[in-house]
Amino acid sequence: MLEEYRIQGRRAAEIAASVEQAVGAGELPPGSPLPPMRELADRLGVNPHTVAAAYRTLRERGVVETAGRRGTRIRPRPATTSRELARVSAPPGVRDVSQGNPDPALLPSLSEAFAAAAAEADARPVLYGESAVDPELARRARAAFDADGVPPGPIAVTSGSLDAVERVLAAHLKSGDAVAVEDPGWAALLDLVPALGLRTVPVRVDEEGPLPASVAQALRGGARAIVVTDRAQNPLGASIGAERAKALRAVLADHPEVLLIEDDHGHAIVDLPLHPLATVARTWALVRSVAKAHGPDLRLAVLTGDAVTVDRLLGRQRLGPGWVSRIQQRAVVHLWERGALRPSVAAAYDRRRAALIAALAERGVPARGRSGMNVWVPVRDETGAVARLLHSGWAVAPGAAFRLNSPPGIRITVSGLTADDVEGIADAVAVALGPAPARRYD
Repeated sequence: MLEEYRIQGRRAAEIAASVEQAVGAGELPPGSPLPPMRELADRLGVNPHTVAAAYRTLRERGVVETAGRRGTRIRPRPATTSRELARVSAPPGVRDVSQGNPDPALLPSLSEAFAAAAAEADARPVLYGESAVDPELARRARAAFDADGVPPGPIAVTSGSLDAVERVLAAHLKSGDAVAVEDPGWAALLDLVPALGLRTVPVRVDEEGPLPASVAQALRGGARAIVVTDRAQNPLGASIGAERAKALRAVLADHPEVLLIEDDHGHAIVDLPLHPLATVARTWALVRSVAKAHGPDLRLAVLTGDAVTVDRLLGRQRLGPGWVSRIQQRAVVHLWERGALRPSVAAAYDRRRAALIAALAERGVPARGRSGMNVWVPVRDETGAVARLLHSGWAVAPGAAFRLNSPPGIRITVSGLTADDVEGIADAVAVALGPAPARRYD
């Protein structure tokens, strides 16, 4: 491919732009090697430091990665190519079970909570210089963390889980550092890591969470951080049990220099207990979003962690948005005071998920989903399965949005499914995947 495309430019910015243009045009596909810096410098007639600066810019933008002896290569999925492009748009008449949204019927009403929060703001406006975190929100969040065995630590509030993860990674890592991520895993995270100029290192996952041997391999290979989903893992629905947590803690204890980020977005929509890993970590953060339980548009997550991590996060936050609206924080407090964290919500998602997995099993289709609101179905031909289901009236999420090296599959969100829906989509999936004897996806 490099014989077909010749990088051009005399300045670092021009060289970087030439590579980015080729990536965008498909002339340098993922995995393509770039020339060694001295070789390219000789070819262009520039100083090697100029090429080094261009490659550094490309790494920071998430376009390339340095792969040891393999040199500098175009990332498997450049940050400019969002995984959202792999989503399926549901045309009129097609049921959309691809988006991973909660059931609106299970979300609490926000009007009363925001009215109460606004009235408090009228009586006592929050002004510059006040705490970024509402004291009552911090108290309640810390009490919930304590009840789940999360180590002591200060509280921060961010604009959702992804904002929290980004700020924690930026607080500790530098361009080119490696981050261990679940594979398959959260699509937004798989986009975020390279966008920050970091390298993704895939970690295998089963229904109990990350496999300890795979985590150990990633950390021995130099990963500086790892992001783990405690419950309702997206897309597999994994939930870390007591034995798996014990094994993972043993691995992490051997690498005290590694940054641990735990994502517990399943809080309040999962009835399985939390088994935090941070008890053995020196540098860590645990994040809880209110999106799945209270509504994605609230854009609020609470975070705790070691004192240095939280201090760095709050310090950088002060130089940007400053804080997450205290009115918004107070509204969440009112939701918690009014019992918005209902066990019946987790039970409803459990019933729907279990019903779909059982219906698929009756038709000879294996599926996975231990917790949360999604079911993962391994497939041989991902594109074909998605297309056939779309033709039969169901829009599912292609596994490509969630995968690095793991086998293909499709994700089905069960949030809005009724009992009749479950039978209908199970029939459609069985037909789309073909005869049962031919189904071998391992």
